Amino acid sequence: MTSQTHPAGFHPIRRDRLPLETVMDSYKAKGKLSEPAVCSDCGAVFKGGRWQWLAKPKDAHQTTCPACHRVRDHFPAGYITVTGDFFDKHEQEIMQLIKHREAQEKAEHPMQRIMAIEKTKEGTVWTTTDINLA
Repeated sequence: MTSQTHPAGFHPIRRDRLPLETVMDSYKAKGKLSEPAVCSDCGAVFKGGRWQWLAKPKDAHQTTCPACHRVRDHFPAGYITVTGDFFDKHEQEIMQLIKHREAQEKAEHPMQRIMAIEKTKEGTVWTTTDINLA
């Protein structure tokens, strides 16, 4: 067997490359949060491995949820930009649809929120705490 030939199923380890991160979101917890935990800003409860809208447990410790952390840092995960004549004519209607959709998502997923709505020369930009809401 030469140095270039390896037995079936063997893969040499490459130490000259950096491992890729599996999660690229720095706002997600690095380790497992101890349960139950409650966000001191919005009141969301971390229980059962996820953030939920529940009554605050008596033994919960205080922390900051990823959505409130993003809002505090002014660092959105998603952007929605709407422009054009159709938007200009139906602005109130479209704004209501987006806010309604956010309320639906936020009720089930506390980390999906609209951070800000900003009017620009080009149109309107919504920033969100989660890419899935955008």
